[in-house]
Amino acid sequence: MQTAPTNESWEQGSPKSAPWKAPVVNRALADTLDQQTVVGKLWHLEGDRVRCVACGHRCLIPVGRRGICKVRFNEGGELRVPFGYVAGGLASDPVEKKPFFHVYPGSDALTFGMLGCDFHCGYCQNWVTSQALRDETAGTPIVELTPEQVVNTARRCGARLVVSSYNEPLITAEWAVAVFQCAQQAGFACAFVSNGNATPEALDFLRPWIVAYKIDLKGFDDRRYRTLGGTLHHVTDGIRMVHERGLWLEIVTLVVPGFNDSETELRAIAHFIASVSRDIPWHVTAFHPDHKMTEPSPTTVNQLIRAAEIGVEEGLHFVYAGNLPGHVSHWESTFCPGCDELLIERSGYLVRDYRITRDGKCPRCQRTIPGIWPGGGATEVNTGSSAADFRERMPRRVKPS
Repeated sequence: MQTAPTNESWEQGSPKSAPWKAPVVNRALADTLDQQTVVGKLWHLEGDRVRCVACGHRCLIPVGRRGICKVRFNEGGELRVPFGYVAGGLASDPVEKKPFFHVYPGSDALTFGMLGCDFHCGYCQNWVTSQALRDETAGTPIVELTPEQVVNTARRCGARLVVSSYNEPLITAEWAVAVFQCAQQAGFACAFVSNGNATPEALDFLRPWIVAYKIDLKGFDDRRYRTLGGTLHHVTDGIRMVHERGLWLEIVTLVVPGFNDSETELRAIAHFIASVSRDIPWHVTAFHPDHKMTEPSPTTVNQLIRAAEIGVEEGLHFVYAGNLPGHVSHWESTFCPGCDELLIERSGYLVRDYRITRDGKCPRCQRTIPGIWPGGGATEVNTGSSAADFRERMPRRVKPS
C-alpha cells in the first residue's frame, strides 16, 4: 500500500443529508479489508481523481479517499476494490430465498457475499455484513478464498446456481465476475441480488456472466429513498437497464408499516413495474423489526395480501407474498396468467408440485411462461410435501472446499 485511505468518504454527487458522511467506524476492519483488494476495472481517471462507475453514486474520489461504500478507494491514482474473500463463509440457499421464483425452481444457489454497501437502510436484514464499516456492532469474520474454491463448494453442494448477495454486490463486482467466470466454465448459472443502484458500465461488465438479477425496489418516494442512501430514479433506471439487457429480472419490495405501505405508494410501485413489463415477478415480503428500525410493527398477513392484490390490480402477471409461509394462501404459488392453471405450488422454499412443460409452457393453454426453466421439466425439479422435505429446504452454511 502506498497511501492509506482516510476515515472520510468523498461525497461528490451524494444527497446532502446522507448520514454516510460519518467516518469509517471500524478502523481495524477497514485496514484488514484494504489488504484484500486489487486494482478494479469499473473506473476511469478524471484529472487527478478517479471516477468509480460501479454504482449509481459515481463517486469522484481524490487520492487517499474512499467512495461512499467505504470499500473502494483511490490509492496513488488507481481504484482499489475488494477481492479474494467472502464474509461469514458460504451458504447453500434455496433459489426461492433470493427470491427467484422463475429460475430453476427447487434448486440450490451457492451464495457468497463480502462487506460493505452503498446504502444504509435502517431496516437492513443483512446489516452485519452491509454496514460493517459504519456500525461498530456490525461485522463478521472474513474467509480468504479463490474463485475455484467457491465453485468447488457449489459443485460439492449440488447447487445449480452461484449467486452474489448479502452485501451490495455492485460495489464488489470485480470479485463477483472472477467467481462467475469460473462458475460459468463449470456449468453453473450465475445471478445477482442487488439494490438496483446500477450503472450501464457495471451491467455491461456483468452481463456476459449472469442470467438473472433480483432488485429491491424499496418504495416509490424519493425523499424516503434518500434516507436509505439512494435515489428513486437511480433504482428505477437500474430496473429498466437490467430488463433492456435481457437478464431475467425479479423485484422485491419489503412492505414496512408506516414507511412504504400506503395503498398509493404500493400502487405506484406496481404500476411502474408493469410499465416495464407485466411479466416481471413482484415479491412483496413481510418486514420484521431489525437493525435500527425497531419501532414499526411486523407486517401482518392482511397487509401483505392486500399489497399482492394491488399488484394484480395494476396488471402484473406474477405477484408473490413472502416471509410468511403457509399464511398467505395461494400467493406463494405460480399460476398461468392466461387460464389461471396452477403451475408451481409452493410452501415457503419448498416446491410441492411443478407442472410447466419442458418447453416452458402452461400444460393447459400452451401459453409460454416467462422464466428460466429446467429443460427436463418436472423430472429435474426437487419437490416434496412432508415436514422433513420442508426442513431440508432451509438455508445452511457450508464449509469451503
